[in-house]
Amino acid sequence: MNEFINQLKKNHIMVGTVFVFISLFIVIFGIAYLHFSTRNKERLALIEKGAEASIFVKGKREKAAPVWKVLVLNLALLLMGIGAGIMIGGILGTNLNVDWEIAMPGSIFLMAGTGLLVGFFLTKKLDKEE
Repeated sequence: MNEFINQLKKNHIMVGTVFVFISLFIVIFGIAYLHFSTRNKERLALIEKGAEASIFVKGKREKAAPVWKVLVLNLALLLMGIGAGIMIGGILGTNLNVDWEIAMPGSIFLMAGTGLLVGFFLTKKLDKEE
């Protein structure tokens, strides 16, 4: 009987996990469907009013940095921020006796966000240079 109850608990956890992934897929599909159907309706309405088709084509910016440079820059700064956050969290936890549960996540998120913010400003600067 005890083994049967343990098996039911394992199945309950698995059902919950499957439910979460199915719900996540449905939400992503619903958002994508709404985006594309709304965009299509807006375009049809503009065409009916006589708008030119050139407004639907996204033109490339002449002085835009390549996507790979921006991606590498932001990823590098994010990882550097996470590494610095781990170091700062360790210092806070060891030397200043801050709780590890507070020091580590707080410093990691703070430094990762700082790295992404620096990446944003460097990307703007990179776009202006090229």
